[in-house]
Amino acid sequence: MSSVYPQSTAEIARKRRDLAPSQQAAFEAFSKAVFAEGALPAKMKQVIAVAVAHVTQCPYCIHGHTKAALRAGASREELMEAIWVAAEMRAGGAYAHSALMLDTPAE
Repeated sequence: MSSVYPQSTAEIARKRRDLAPSQQAAFEAFSKAVFAEGALPAKMKQVIAVAVAHVTQCPYCIHGHTKAALRAGASREELMEAIWVAAEMRAGGAYAHSALMLDTPAE
């Protein structure tokens, strides 16, 4: 990971827990529930997470969920295709919102 972002360490994790223990526990439980097998297989959930992480531009999420997706059996081809879907959706959103500009009167 780039040196622009601090390395995620056990010390940082401990500080987060110490500063807000109940919120940290709730977030961990939420995350565990979200990524558990369900109507969507865990692998698919991780592929989605990698795509979303690219849209939200979170390097920690990109790294962590890529590792989790690969461990769950996703291929790099699947991940790249999912990233392209996310990129198209983000671009499409920008394009669709041009309607706001086009509908704004000049004053």
